Amino acid sequence: MHIPRKRFGQHFLKDQSVIERIVAALHPCIKEHLVEIGPGQGAITLPVLKQAKVLEAVELDRDLIPALKERCHRAGELQVYPADVLTFDFNTIKKDDRLLRLFGNLPYNISTPLIFHLIQYAPIMKDMLFMVQKEVAERMAADVNTNHYGRLSVMVQYHWQVDFLFEVSAHAFHPPPQVESAIIRLTPHAELPYRAKDYAMFEAIVKQAFGQRRKTLRNSLKNSVSDAVWERIAISPKLRAENVSVEEFVAIANALFDDEAN
Repeated sequence: MHIPRKRFGQHFLKDQSVIERIVAALHPCIKEHLVEIGPGQGAITLPVLKQAKVLEAVELDRDLIPALKERCHRAGELQVYPADVLTFDFNTIKKDDRLLRLFGNLPYNISTPLIFHLIQYAPIMKDMLFMVQKEVAERMAADVNTNHYGRLSVMVQYHWQVDFLFEVSAHAFHPPPQVESAIIRLTPHAELPYRAKDYAMFEAIVKQAFGQRRKTLRNSLKNSVSDAVWERIAISPKLRAENVSVEEFVAIANALFDDEAN
């Protein structure tokens, strides 16, 4: 029997009704390129594989892989990559014109850095369905001018439409975590609603602003954005980062880009 490892943030899903809701929300189909992150003991893996027939997965804990393969071998073709998903290159498994569909019960200790890692692969993703800590889901879905709104909200919403689907009780897991969980779906925008002229500059501005979120934009961005730039855009430098929408962050970055280009 596998003992859940704290260092891997392992909490194994056991509630069958929750598993069925997740699989229904994913709605896996044959011929789709499905990739599971952290399959663990296969609670979601097995029912998805039965429907999709082919599945790939990334699993850090090598000790889990033999039992996982044994459990799933009659259901379909399962390819498991023994790797750290935080450094995994998803471009290496995209072999054809199909976009990737990612899903999984993300370890709470890596969920936020993992989302930032996955941002770079947005162009090759069809969608992503994740179970994460409820607070992380709320941050991804948060509206501007709310307590949960932050850097994660802005960067995720720049690339994806965020749908908070449903909450999951701690009692659905073994061992039960200390927090509540939630299922969230991320779907890439068909076309970016607001496009940064220099993505790295936009990313840096957002990080800088939320790095000192209690300060006004004039103070938090004083080393990047000049008074001349503030005078040209219809965004008050007296605002704090949590009061600035994705569209407005893009506008600030684009104005800065234009200023440096001239």
